Amino acid sequence: MSEFKESTDDGRPEFAGIRGGADTTDNEYTARLKELQGARWKRVLNVQAPYQWNIRRFLGGRRVLDVGCGIGRNLRNLAAGSAGVDHNEHSVEFCRSLGLVAYTSGEFHAEPERPAFNGMLMAHLLEHLPPDEVAGIVAEYLPYLEPGATVMLVCPQERGFDSDPTHTVFLDGADLEKICADTGLVVTRSLSFPFPRWMGKPFIYNESVVIAEVPSRL
Repeated sequence: MSEFKESTDDGRPEFAGIRGGADTTDNEYTARLKELQGARWKRVLNVQAPYQWNIRRFLGGRRVLDVGCGIGRNLRNLAAGSAGVDHNEHSVEFCRSLGLVAYTSGEFHAEPERPAFNGMLMAHLLEHLPPDEVAGIVAEYLPYLEPGATVMLVCPQERGFDSDPTHTVFLDGADLEKICADTGLVVTRSLSFPFPRWMGKPFIYNESVVIAEVPSRL
């Protein structure tokens, strides 16, 4: 779990420490997300369609806890009963303005009662965290999931990681699988999406995706 610098012979990145990320809690970060998502060419080409399909095929029909929901790009496409959590209060306010159910991290943990979720999504969240907090944030939200719930972890590959100064730690599929093992989750699928793994260097939107299941006992 580290910043990449170049590839080794087997294609996996060679790592050289952790880089510091920019602030993701202020209104400027929320405004940046809205600007990126609202780009006209993205709307015309509907570039999110394959990524939303990929989420639906694993989490479709489930009540999903979308941790790190940002401005609701994925949350708005999840089933009824789903909810988002984010540490940026401005992003949470924007989600609510769209009619979505969203909480700040503090609000979510302070809620006295809520139904258990049977799915959890962490998409483009873990790469923003300090490396010693990555497994902890996954474990933090597992008590809110039902046994048998599906967990979906998504992180950018090399080109995508390098494109954002708020990214702090590079995580590929093997790293995500280890996080699942360390937190008691059972990995059921690991893939590169939408293109093969080698496309992670030239294509900014290639992702490492790991699907796991919450066992009956954690």
